Amino acid sequence: MTRKFRPVTPGQRQLILESHADLTKGAKPVKSLIVKKNRTNGRNHHGHITCRHRGGGHKRFYRIIDFKRDKLEIPAKVASLEYDPNRTAHIALLFYADGEKRYIIAPEGLKVGDTVMTTETDMYQVGCCMQLKFMPLGSVIHAIEMNPGRGSALVRSAGLSAQLLARSGGYVTLKMPSGEIRLINENCKATFGVVSNAERVLRVEGKAGRMRWKGIRPTVRGTAMNPVDHPHGGGEGKHNGYLPQTPWAMYTKGFRTRAKKKTLKWIVKDRRK
Repeated sequence: MTRKFRPVTPGQRQLILESHADLTKGAKPVKSLIVKKNRTNGRNHHGHITCRHRGGGHKRFYRIIDFKRDKLEIPAKVASLEYDPNRTAHIALLFYADGEKRYIIAPEGLKVGDTVMTTETDMYQVGCCMQLKFMPLGSVIHAIEMNPGRGSALVRSAGLSAQLLARSGGYVTLKMPSGEIRLINENCKATFGVVSNAERVLRVEGKAGRMRWKGIRPTVRGTAMNPVDHPHGGGEGKHNGYLPQTPWAMYTKGFRTRAKKKTLKWIVKDRRK
């Protein structure tokens, strides 16, 4: 569910935000689970800009997320659902039975008071984590590891989910959100459910200032530049007979940039086919 604002100011005329109605009101981040976040603003160790259009933005604290889910057979109660400025999904604060507190990525449908656990038994409810070899076929999952024990790396953004299709020879076949079908080691962990905050895709910032709050600086169109600055630059009047390129003349539509040294043997079906 999203919120459309009555345009009291010009910046609110197009503004559409997520409702956040399911978040716990008044919840503040646990101090032991936050660290100071230093910004690079797109610069490397020489101070040179290596990623354009970054800079400024509101100060943030990084919430330490438990991507490994390595507390086996210890039940945890969901204490609160919170906003995280560092990711598109919401996060959930867990109180474990042994007294430890941890954050996890909150799946859709998880509520305050629910019990979740990392287990190998028949506990298939939303938010529970287990190895892929114990999950039933057809399961909808997220927060998937690529290597056993290294922590989840796949399917962590708002509204995403993957599906467990098959299991054979020590590997499982997953259908990823992109449509790609790939193999993953069956000893890797994953979590049941769909990542929360699915309506974020409908968000409209409404004004340039909101992008600046997020640390995103303006982007100038290539056609508005001179020929010395961009392949699209120059010309008399407007011109649109070019192939889309970056300022460094790399094609930006259809040109594959995946490193050739990377193996393709784990990809059963390409997302483009």
